[in-house]
Amino acid sequence: MRITTLGCSGSITGERRTTCYQVDDDILIDVGTGAGELNLEQSIAIGSVFLTHSHLDHSALLPMLADVAGSFRDEALTVYALQETIDTLRQHMLNNRLWPDYTVLPTHDRPYIRFRPVMLGETMVLGGRRITALPARHSVPCVAYQVDSGSASWVYSADTTLCEDFWLSLNSIANLKYLLVECTFRNDNATGAQRSGHHTANLLAQGLRLLQRPVELYIAHMEAGYEDITMSEVMQAAGEFNPQVLRRGQVFKL
Repeated sequence: MRITTLGCSGSITGERRTTCYQVDDDILIDVGTGAGELNLEQSIAIGSVFLTHSHLDHSALLPMLADVAGSFRDEALTVYALQETIDTLRQHMLNNRLWPDYTVLPTHDRPYIRFRPVMLGETMVLGGRRITALPARHSVPCVAYQVDSGSASWVYSADTTLCEDFWLSLNSIANLKYLLVECTFRNDNATGAQRSGHHTANLLAQGLRLLQRPVELYIAHMEAGYEDITMSEVMQAAGEFNPQVLRRGQVFKL
């Protein structure tokens, strides 16, 4: 199994792309602006999308992906998400005002998008790959995801502030290898982090100390222009965990 980082930043500008991870050739986890790195053939090959939550930096390119690939595909794009996320996208994105409702277009029988609700803790199996929804705590309903090849697991925290249930769930993953965790805010903006449901370095360190397994740790979703400061704070607060900066284009093999 191969997971490619198409986008992992908290915002755009320059080379930055927002969250999107490609699992092999046919699955995306989140559809931020990183999905724009796919060419037409690669876009057509995507059959399933797993959304962590509804915010645009994680979902914005969903309607455009469905649009560009839909006429070339025999099956609808299956979008896995919490029911609350699905409801938000139906009301505010696929509403025939912001974008056509591709859950019923071009026809009811052959739409471009089919939503599939997921439950916290549920595991979806696609071609032998097991994808499990894990707890997260954000300003809107949100899940993290574990991708398990059988021999190793890759986990992305999604957008979250300190969430003990997330860290405790990791302790039950016997083959945990890679952990991608957001750290959006600097420590001097703890109030903003609390209000918006994001980590600071200090909050991240509290969570990491609940982790009882060795793991390769990568830091994602940092604010544009503050990456160096944020990473310096992460190293100061949690350097013993050997955190690394996640880079666009980075590939994980499981």
